[in-house]
Amino acid sequence: MIITTDEQLGQLKEIGRICAMAREVMAEAMRPGMTTLELDEIGAKFLADHGAVSAPIITYDFPGATCISVNEEIAHGIPGDRVLKDGDLVNIDVSAAKDGVYADCGASYILGKGDPRLEKLCRDGKKAMWAGIKVVKAGAPLADIGMAIGKVAKKGGYTLIRNLASHGVGDSLHDEPGEVPTWPDKSERRKIGNGLVFTIEPFLSLGGQMAEQMYDDDEWTLTAEPLAPTVQYEHTIVATPRGPVVVTLAG
Repeated sequence: MIITTDEQLGQLKEIGRICAMAREVMAEAMRPGMTTLELDEIGAKFLADHGAVSAPIITYDFPGATCISVNEEIAHGIPGDRVLKDGDLVNIDVSAAKDGVYADCGASYILGKGDPRLEKLCRDGKKAMWAGIKVVKAGAPLADIGMAIGKVAKKGGYTLIRNLASHGVGDSLHDEPGEVPTWPDKSERRKIGNGLVFTIEPFLSLGGQMAEQMYDDDEWTLTAEPLAPTVQYEHTIVATPRGPVVVTLAG
């Protein structure tokens, strides 16, 4: 999507806020002993109550309203009978549409008291996302995003998953300009268009390089290869000549 009118921007901000609030409501509701399906049902109800529909369901017939990935799972986890435990690393990814406009956001959380290494990974994962967001400006190189994120990763001794990219969003869940690398990529030569709507979602890891399908009977859930704790933080943004406008904020 390219934003050209105030009406478009208003619609995008509305669905962006709904996605962010759904994610926050789910995060606040997480408790040890709860299943990921029960957590997903909270998100599904919130979306429905606000006139939104799950983007994964309407786009891919995904078997859940949201994606919930736990511990060894790093993306596209299917809500089900998995029981959450104290110390789990949980990623909640919410994407939805309202009035034909899509937004996407995600964040990783530690349930209760977690491993200090994971707590630091979460802090630095969020820092990496914001580093990528801050360099967004209409006319700037798209590669600046991956370079900025890469600096955070290198400084902390982390790796970045290199086959899960950011992407255009707005008119559909995965929109133009296609994939946007969130790692240093010298082959990336495109410029950021004015009004371009896309996500920034680095996957910061304690050793993982790529994402791979995890289960033989599950075409969705992904794990890091090599296996390693991995976090994802994601916002939907609009590029302007003055910098980024973040639309997936709960406030």
